[in-house]
Amino acid sequence: MTTPRRIALLGGSFDPPHLGHLHLAYQALEQLGCDEVWFIPAHQQPLKGATALSAPSHRLAMVRLMVEGIPGMRVDPIETERGGLSFAVDTVRALQAAEPGAEFCFFLGADAAATLHRWREPAVLASLCRIIVCTRGEESLALPDGTPPVERLATRRFDLSATEVRARVRAGLPVRGWVTDAVAAYIAACGLYRVGGEAP
Repeated sequence: MTTPRRIALLGGSFDPPHLGHLHLAYQALEQLGCDEVWFIPAHQQPLKGATALSAPSHRLAMVRLMVEGIPGMRVDPIETERGGLSFAVDTVRALQAAEPGAEFCFFLGADAAATLHRWREPAVLASLCRIIVCTRGEESLALPDGTPPVERLATRRFDLSATEVRARVRAGLPVRGWVTDAVAAYIAACGLYRVGGEAP
């Protein structure tokens, strides 16, 4: 019997993608034995409103730069190409149709998991794929009523946030050690996140 290909899906704004995202992808490959990790930048996240600081094209380009040349990692532009609000359940449905027989694992952090009950058709999403909630070490995970079944994956602590990266850029501080060199070069070349820089 052929073992189905196991694919980890990492969605998000990636504004910008940082080494914490890359660390999480490696955890998916190593701890869960996933064959591939697909990064899926959102066009617009429904629960964040229009708060993304940079255009979808910029965020897609940065994620591609981050994973370029890394075996087992790729970027899927399905949500940025679809446009509008990005709903995970629609994305997983489309990916399953395109990749019949694959087993999908949808990864998200504890903060995102706390809003899962407010997502579009969360129970349907849970029926389509495994939902893996990544926690930092042994931190507690208490989810609201109405949250569909999830699995927990304890990962090594890697405290980085896109908010912190943007703040460092605005302050004129280096971001090496926060993002890859290729992403840092892209941010500088495009003037992203600076006051008066390139518009989203």
